[in-house]
Amino acid sequence: MSESPVGNLPAAAPFWLSILMIPLVVLAAVNGGMWWALLPFYAWYLTTVLDSILGLNRENPDPQTDTARLFWHRAITIIWFPLQFAAIFGSIWYVRATGHLSGWEQLGLFFGIGVLSGSIGIVYAHELLHQKTALERWLGDLLLASVLYSHFRTEHLLVHHSWVSTPRDAVSARYNEGFYRFFIRVLADGPRSAWRAETRMLARAGRSPLDRRNPFWRYAALQLAMLVLALILGGWAGLGLFAFQAFIAVWQLELTNYVEHYGLSRKHLGDGRYEHILPRHSWNASHKASNWLLINLQRHSDHHYKPDRRFPLLQTYGQDQAPQLPRGYPTMTFIAMVPPLWRRRMNPRVRAWRKQFYPEITDWTDYNRGTLPMPRNAL
Repeated sequence: MSESPVGNLPAAAPFWLSILMIPLVVLAAVNGGMWWALLPFYAWYLTTVLDSILGLNRENPDPQTDTARLFWHRAITIIWFPLQFAAIFGSIWYVRATGHLSGWEQLGLFFGIGVLSGSIGIVYAHELLHQKTALERWLGDLLLASVLYSHFRTEHLLVHHSWVSTPRDAVSARYNEGFYRFFIRVLADGPRSAWRAETRMLARAGRSPLDRRNPFWRYAALQLAMLVLALILGGWAGLGLFAFQAFIAVWQLELTNYVEHYGLSRKHLGDGRYEHILPRHSWNASHKASNWLLINLQRHSDHHYKPDRRFPLLQTYGQDQAPQLPRGYPTMTFIAMVPPLWRRRMNPRVRAWRKQFYPEITDWTDYNRGTLPMPRNAL
């Protein structure tokens, strides 16, 4: 990357596409009607069209690039929380105070805001929670609290990155598992898995689950603060609208999780042990426009291989190293919502992946069912 010491704004500019969604929230809140549809149209449909026009980006940046040169790349993730906060809570106050929108128009608006907080906010939270600075981690926590999904931080860092593509990981979708079954399972298993991970860490230090160091206290306090603020600004209806946008955001997150690892399994080595995580254990997508909007989240193979890499430095891989999605996430998540279509599109790719990377495994029954042994310390 040829950037100045404080970063080159033009190089980072494509990753600022998310900013354009903020004025769309304002237009929808002020005008009502179908203006809310501009938000999913921008995030899903326009991005898909641009992917078709612009194609793939197979270029890889220098992974040793100094973080100081990524100023403008990092800036968009750092400023996003106040923007999203204003979009959510400003809209709750405005629509409840003015009363100019019908109930259906309010639901449409907060569906659109949920698209914003899910397709942008949680993706940015994911980037921030992987960083080492206190500011970035706090901003990640605040973004997750704004969609009532704070446990995701623990589940993602302590469970998902350790046990991805094994039965231990709730958010690694099994072969032939439909999205709706997956979604219900993750909503039930995710918080419990996160709680177990934190309490195990506390126990190893000789501390109680109720110790103040348990981050679940922080998670609860931040989420309660968001709920109370929504109630103050908009009454019970405002609280309902806040919860609705949070659900839409979480639904998008779990659709993405479903797509990222569907059907992929790390080789079981016996005695509950699995091979090291490799690029082959995540679906890779090099589609240009959707990677701009999702700050390279689709270079997911490299994210799991090198979790500490900031998003501008993530590498993409060819099909000889990582399985490739035929389309970007916006398209693939739509297909995932129609399980027969999803299986028709993706199951042959999973079977081809198995033959390519694990020709020695002839019986995938236990992998398909997720019934392989787990390490003794996994539960």
